[in-house]
This record gives sequence, structure tokens and C-alpha cells, in this order.
Amino acid sequence: MKIKYIFAFCIFLAVITGCAKPPIAEMDSAREAVFKAENDEDAVLYAGTTLARARDALKRMQESADSKQYDAAKTHAAEAVSAAEKAIIDGKAAAVRAKDESTAMLRGLRDSLDETERNINGARYSLLDLNYDDLGREFTNASNTVDRAESDHNQGSYQDALDNSRRARSSISSINEKISGAATASSSKK
Repeated sequence: MKIKYIFAFCIFLAVITGCAKPPIAEMDSAREAVFKAENDEDAVLYAGTTLARARDALKRMQESADSKQYDAAKTHAAEAVSAAEKAIIDGKAAAVRAKDESTAMLRGLRDSLDETERNINGARYSLLDLNYDDLGREFTNASNTVDRAESDHNQGSYQDALDNSRRARSSISSINEKISGAATASSSKK
């Protein structure tokens, strides 16, 4: 008697499992959402971690579908769509922040360059013990880096603009520290 029930139960499971169908529409939506996020420049540049989660969910979705675990495949498809959409939203928000930060940073760099140039001229006039050829090269490099940062900003490459702005700011700071150190050393000799 027990064997009949076990046999009937196995047939019932086989029928139910055999009748289950992959969530084609959900899987297609997931693939489309991840493809869209992978082709969104801001998502790729600024939301790489979220985009990686979307790709991972897509991979797990496919593995679940291949294993005929359709409920899990459907769940992973929804995760992929959600992560892909979040990557696009986060990417856009981060791009706006990068643009604002780049604008603010560039605004002060030209003034810093002008002040540094005055500091170099003042150091030269005060006969401070510095290698003015090296300072001139450093200043030219800093100025060129500011030019690149402005060009990047104008082309919408805000992350590059930020990176170049930070490099220029660091160079400007280094030049001014050398001048300040030479001025301190000169005043302590007197």
C-alpha cells in the first residue's frame, strides 16, 4: 500500500516538475536591463559595484534556469533588473556630483596658479635659495594639468577633470611648500 502512495507521489512530482516552464519574459527583461546598464557610460564609470551585482544576478538566473529551478531563476531575474536599474540611477547621480565637484575645484585652481606664480616671483626677488628652473618646470606642468582638467570638464569627462585637478592642486601645493620652507630657512639664518 505504501509503495502505491510513494509511486503516485513520484509521478505527481514528475508531472508538476515537467509542467514548470522557465520564466522567459522575466529572463528577457533581466538581460535587457543589464545590457542597458552596461551601455550606460555613467553606470559603468560610477556604479561599477552595482553593475557587477546585476551581472552576477544574471549569471545566477541563467544557472538556475539551466538547472530547471525556475522559481530561483525568476527571483534572480528580478534581482538583475533591480540592480541594473539602480546602477543607471546611481551612475547619473554620481555624474552630477562629479560635475559639481569638478566645477568647484576648477574654479579655484586658476587663482591658485596666479598666487603661486606671484610666490615664485617673490621668492626670486627675495633671493631665496631655490632651484628656480625646477620650480618653473613644476609650475608649467601644473598649469598644463589645469588646462587638461578644464578641457576634460568641458568635454564632460568629469572624473578625468577631477583627477587632473587633484594632481594640479598637489603640484601647486608642493611648489608653495618649497617656497615656504626656503623662506623659513632664510629667516632663521638672519
